[in-house]
Amino acid sequence: MNRDLPILVVEDNDEDFDMLQMTFQGAGIPNPLYRCTEGEEALDFLHQRGRYAAVNSAPRPGLLLLDLNLAGLDGRQVLEHMKNDGRLKSIPVLVFSTSDNPKDVQSAYANGASGYLLKPVDLARFERMIRLFKEFWLDHIVMPEDDGREVAHG
Repeated sequence: MNRDLPILVVEDNDEDFDMLQMTFQGAGIPNPLYRCTEGEEALDFLHQRGRYAAVNSAPRPGLLLLDLNLAGLDGRQVLEHMKNDGRLKSIPVLVFSTSDNPKDVQSAYANGASGYLLKPVDLARFERMIRLFKEFWLDHIVMPEDDGREVAHG
């Protein structure tokens, strides 16, 4: 159902991203993956500015996987910015973090995260989580068909 939607992964750890990519391929997830390694870069991608200003270099993601612990502008700030921006707030954001700190979880949901996934430490659990992610988010959920324009109310 949602197999054409680009997925933006905001992840600074190369090993975590490589495992995610490998597991997506193994689970048969055909969605195009884009990666940003820093929060500021993610905002440039989302706003199609800077090195992402060229046409088609940064398609609007249908879903964002967001690590919280990033250098500079962290994932918490990226999430808060997105959910306060009329053009970005409808993009579902799944926090994908090693932090199980209840304050991080509470803050993520309070700032509009659609879900909070703990990064599994072993490959079998990681693969199972990605299969469940695929079944839920890509096979069953109806995603917004938002072109990024603010909706006028009134």
